[in-house]
Amino acid sequence: MAVDRTPVLKRCRQLGIDPIVMGINKESKREPRRRRRQESEYGAQLREKQKAKFIYGVLEKQFRGYYDKALKIEGITGDNLMSILESRLDNVVFRLGFARTRKEARQTVRHGHIQVNGKRVDIPSYQVKAGDVVSVAPKFRDLLPIKEALIRTESMAVPSWLEVDIEKLRGTVLQLPTRDQIDLEIDAQLIVELYSK
Repeated sequence: MAVDRTPVLKRCRQLGIDPIVMGINKESKREPRRRRRQESEYGAQLREKQKAKFIYGVLEKQFRGYYDKALKIEGITGDNLMSILESRLDNVVFRLGFARTRKEARQTVRHGHIQVNGKRVDIPSYQVKAGDVVSVAPKFRDLLPIKEALIRTESMAVPSWLEVDIEKLRGTVLQLPTRDQIDLEIDAQLIVELYSK
């Protein structure tokens, strides 16, 4: 399986992302380099695509598949793409506060610690639907990483399209996210323009 092993803070600096978006409360002490030349239209489009892929931890083949799926859904393709990415199970686990980062959420799902509607799901790219109940499996509720994540993410706001019950370690997907409910600074229209060339 292909894995992106680029140091997170370095990649955040390259793409102009705040590390808090990645769930990391750290700041780099390095000064960003000044760009010598103006970024081209293609460069801006590529940067937005790389930003989305990096934040959600998706590689090119899978990302292209999400774009093709977003094209087939009625509505604005860019908004559909962001909604598809946001409704991945690993992202939902992160948003509910059961993991500190999306990478940790992916590992939690992979290890079978998460249930959807009472059934174990170990596929991070699983697409949740409105009404789904995402919970930590009873056997794993006392795991230290999950408890640490809950303590660290207490101050984080849960998005309006999700509802969480911390005591029962479960959350409900009230609806699929709309573009205005996704707080990431990604210009999805530039990604659509890049792929439609």
